[in-house]
Amino acid sequence: MSRLVGKTALVTGASSGIGRAIAEEFAREGADLVIAAREAAPLAQLAAEWSVCHGVQVTALACDLAERGAAQALFDSVKEAGLEVDYLVNNAGVGVYGRFSEVLLERELAMMELNIVTPTVLCKRFLPGLMRRRGRIMNVASVAAFQPGPYMATYYATKAYLLSLSEALAEELSGSGVSVTTFCPGPTQSPFLERAGMGGSGLVQGKSLANADEVGIAGYKAMHEGKRLYVPGFCNRLLVNAIRLLPRRAVTRAVLKMSAPA
Repeated sequence: MSRLVGKTALVTGASSGIGRAIAEEFAREGADLVIAAREAAPLAQLAAEWSVCHGVQVTALACDLAERGAAQALFDSVKEAGLEVDYLVNNAGVGVYGRFSEVLLERELAMMELNIVTPTVLCKRFLPGLMRRRGRIMNVASVAAFQPGPYMATYYATKAYLLSLSEALAEELSGSGVSVTTFCPGPTQSPFLERAGMGGSGLVQGKSLANADEVGIAGYKAMHEGKRLYVPGFCNRLLVNAIRLLPRRAVTRAVLKMSAPA
């Protein structure tokens, strides 16, 4: 298929996991790409591969979006390259597992920069162009956005922020031609888990986790369908709906038990 020829998609965190799957779906359908991630080598390899396989232009921009000012620098780089973005996918994110009292503050501040500040800045900066081009935004949050999360307290809070921001933006932009999709996957088999140090968590240990490619494709489809909120997987949707009916204290206790070291 080539229905997106002439369009350009910016995907952050595109070198692996869900972000890689989303970016490759864009390439398969003919969209040019701007892909951003921290490590240059995997990005360059993907850019070369997708350019050949799908016949699209891929611009690889290596940057650490957890650093202050990096999101603005990414926007500036895209503009300096003369590129107009039709699709913005804020996928880059990181988690930190552990008790709040024990996790290093520096790690959590970097996580907040990446999970909160970066998508906010990129939405703000790219929105005027997206409105002109009647584009789409997808912010990748998590099922973690719907409840407090002991053992990953700050991470859950960052995703709650992103969900709230995205839903408000979607309402503000209603009728503008720009759609905003909040994508909220559950635990997924990807490098995210190792980087977050979640190997010992009861949330993932011994569990059959969703495939990152399948999750990414589900999010990609939800974005193109203009869905405001999409939670992939029956069990994840059941969980999100159940949370709304239960007392907050009970939900927090349940998350504590599920998240504790297995």
